[in-house]
Amino acid sequence: MDLVPALDEPLKKVLGPATAKVMAEHLGLHTVGDLLHHYPRRYEERGQLTHLADLPMDEHVTVVARVADARLHTFASARAPRGKGQRLEVTITDGSGRLQLVFFGNGVHKPLKELLPGTPAMFAGKVSLFNRRLQLAHPAYELLRGDGEETVETWAGALIPIYPATAKLESWKIGKAVQTVLPSAQEAVDPLPPALREGRGLLPLPEALLKIHRPHTKADIAAARDRLKWDEAFVLQVALARRRHADAQLPAVPRRPRPDGLLAAFDDRLPFTLTEGQRNVSREIFDDLATEHPMHRLLQGEVGSGKTMVALRAMLAVVDAGGQAAMLAPTEVLAQQHHRSIVEMMGELAQGGMLGGAEHATKVVLLTGSMSAAARRQALLDLVTGEAGIVIGTHALIEDKVQFHDLGLVVVDEQHRFGVEQRDALRGKGKQPPHLLVMTATPIPRTVAMTVFGDLETSVLDQLPAGRSPIASHVVPAADKPRFLARAWERVREEVANGHQAYVVCPRIGDEESDPRSATKKPSPEDEAEKRPPLAVLDVADELAKGPLRGLRVEVLHGRMHPDDKDAVMRRFAAGETDVLVATTVIEVGVNVPNATVMVIMDADRFGVSQLHQLRGRVGRGSAPGLCLLVTEMPEASPARQRLNAVAATLDGFELSRIDLEQRREGDVLGQAQSGARTSLKVLAVIEDEEIIAEAREEAAKVVAADPELASLPGLRTALDALLDEEREQYLEKG
Repeated sequence: MDLVPALDEPLKKVLGPATAKVMAEHLGLHTVGDLLHHYPRRYEERGQLTHLADLPMDEHVTVVARVADARLHTFASARAPRGKGQRLEVTITDGSGRLQLVFFGNGVHKPLKELLPGTPAMFAGKVSLFNRRLQLAHPAYELLRGDGEETVETWAGALIPIYPATAKLESWKIGKAVQTVLPSAQEAVDPLPPALREGRGLLPLPEALLKIHRPHTKADIAAARDRLKWDEAFVLQVALARRRHADAQLPAVPRRPRPDGLLAAFDDRLPFTLTEGQRNVSREIFDDLATEHPMHRLLQGEVGSGKTMVALRAMLAVVDAGGQAAMLAPTEVLAQQHHRSIVEMMGELAQGGMLGGAEHATKVVLLTGSMSAAARRQALLDLVTGEAGIVIGTHALIEDKVQFHDLGLVVVDEQHRFGVEQRDALRGKGKQPPHLLVMTATPIPRTVAMTVFGDLETSVLDQLPAGRSPIASHVVPAADKPRFLARAWERVREEVANGHQAYVVCPRIGDEESDPRSATKKPSPEDEAEKRPPLAVLDVADELAKGPLRGLRVEVLHGRMHPDDKDAVMRRFAAGETDVLVATTVIEVGVNVPNATVMVIMDADRFGVSQLHQLRGRVGRGSAPGLCLLVTEMPEASPARQRLNAVAATLDGFELSRIDLEQRREGDVLGQAQSGARTSLKVLAVIEDEEIIAEAREEAAKVVAADPELASLPGLRTALDALLDEEREQYLEKG
């Protein structure tokens, strides 16, 4: 977020081309402003040493510790056959844990002289395991003696900033570069309106930048972080508020259902009553559809809460009002599944223009990339003439050739797979902007929704429809207790014997070609110690059919099959002609087979929390209770096992998404969901800073309502342009 031209100075000019190149390539820092906004990850206190016991494996770390001892060994090797090889082993300690450093060959001379017992220093390198002990091989280091240029005053009692660094550029080198550009912080123009900043007692921006990089006390760090969190939250919320404001200015055709039309006919033939939640959310949607501005609503609901039913009723209301509705699904399997279930739910109401079609009927067409040319031509014709009121499709709907007679509503399923630009491309198909309903089955904590989908109003479905059964989930520790895995396959056989069906999910397909480069490289000891590759559908299906599930009808389903084959497999499974479906995550969303009651997820630790929750939602969709078995070889104490225990312990998707977010941080959530959201929140944590985000949203709405063009706030405009520049770059990268 560069703020002003003074901070636009390229780092090349200030730090020299070599350092600037590393910063650009490895840290994405190009200007003085970028470097000033590269904040320390944490701070070490002089005299207080890092906990060596907590170091993460295979990560690049910076530690502050004291040398305990140093030993020089000689050895014979291919390069030094006469026992002239040299290895320096240095042990460092923080008083509780110990860590070994190793240096080889000519690299031993300098550390042998400098790393004397008792010397404090900063060390940076990649943590690896050798002979069951943690070590850093050839770490970079910086002595903390305070002689030479580094005066004792610079370090005494100071907080040492530890920056996000790379193997090519250690934290203390970044610190020195920051020291060089820090005077420019005085030039930073403040994006916060003065009244807002003063009203909340926040530091001015130059002071916050100074204190985050060179704090004297912990209070300095806290005050700087509070201020910088507000910057991130507020600028992002202003971007979203402006988007909401602009959308609210657009005209749209109000779409009101007829009292005796298609929607009424559909409701009359429903064999069940809607849940109270479905009725309330439908009311919110119908109110939006009746206005002269486009609806922008996010519908989030638990797996199986009946979102599709709510979306279908909205589509029928629009068809009633003379418009057309399009539903965009992320995969062909899901588009076909939605098409099939919607046609079934509507019955003769989906047979517009056909014999046996009802009086108010319309046509429901499918449009995907793999359809035959003739079927595609017919679907396109039905859309342009208005014969088809409802179309369900994949990305194929966004193509230039697709034209609508009168597109009134776009429903996007599984929002996290579609970027903003795809939403906009489909909205551009209407004569006037159509209404937009976005659905997601990955429950999103309120704050993430405000940060990522801040341009949408939100509705939540948290009741399960009547007749849905509870799902019991259990972790199966295959390595500790092989008997449990054998019992899992017995449970599958019992369910099949009772007339039910089962899913077995694996992380990989199994027909991947091995990488020719990896065959020629000799594996390193670390690679050898690396876990085995994840279990694959093709191997597991074969083993099950010959072994524990012998005699049952086992089929496979994965993303690289031909679409017609995928569809045929799903049809056979839905019709009950297959007992066990061994699949990848292609079944993650929307697949609806009420007779499937048990799911076994192999290598469950290889999936994310929300993905496991999604997968589990495929069972227990009928009247028989569901069972989900999470198979893992991870040891009891590992974080992966704790994650699986959390999934087994609750069916509340909102609770799980919080756990997931706390573990993963929000980078990937924001990155996937919307390019307009900064994926690189530096100081703002979406879950912890819930209050700041909510308050920033209110403040942003006030500012934008009073001054939509931000004419009176040049600093805010500059910060916003920088944020949206990044957004444009991301659009281009996505291509």
